[in-house]
Amino acid sequence: MKVTFLGTGTSQGVPIIGCDCEVCSSTDTKDNRLRPSILLTHQNINLAVDVGPDFRQQMLRAGISTLEAVLLTHEHNDHIIGLDDVRPFNFRSKKDMPIYATLPVQNQLKERFDYIFSSNYPGIPQLELHTIEHAQVFEVEGISILPIEVLHGRLPVLGFRFGEFTYITDAKTISEESLAMISGSKYLVLNALHHNSHYAHLNLEEALAMAKQVNAEHTYLTHISHHMGLSVEIGKQLPANVSLAYDGLELEFNL
Repeated sequence: MKVTFLGTGTSQGVPIIGCDCEVCSSTDTKDNRLRPSILLTHQNINLAVDVGPDFRQQMLRAGISTLEAVLLTHEHNDHIIGLDDVRPFNFRSKKDMPIYATLPVQNQLKERFDYIFSSNYPGIPQLELHTIEHAQVFEVEGISILPIEVLHGRLPVLGFRFGEFTYITDAKTISEESLAMISGSKYLVLNALHHNSHYAHLNLEEALAMAKQVNAEHTYLTHISHHMGLSVEIGKQLPANVSLAYDGLELEFNL
């Protein structure tokens, strides 16, 4: 299995509109971050985790022409608002796009994308909703996936484990039960917003403590704000087994 980091930024992305800080002005491509998303590829099967406002750009940049399913972590706009852009995949495959999400997330999709679910207008996205729940393993195209619930402030959010690889975004607290499910991962992806305390996200210090507790072979930090600092500078301050993820990063692992 290969994972491609499609976006590693926060809800505003980096650079932020109108900001001239050193990160937003940086010419280092690793400081340019689209909204958070990953692509999993296995034997010509492509799965996307989250479809934020940059989804179209991310698919074009990664050269993706087929997509078998979308997994959603939660209902915030930076993770779902690009849903309309699954249409080209509908047109190519002549199939509905399978969407895997919890019932609360599905309810939010039906509210925010009412036209998809209440209209027969030609050309609207064709979706096939599948309900998933914390700790209940499911399969997509023969790929086994474990949903792991974490808390984004008070909001339940799903992370996903694919064999040796675990992807956690928008977490502030992780229960002992969920930590046990993450344990043994070779690669862990964990959000780290910036250096200061935040009510709904891990900051860098908290993420490093969590990474040490899980003790994966390597931890990659994502959902990174421009307040974190320049990638090249922060990278020098991290433990040897922790790195800032960046858009376009690819990893391979066993299922």
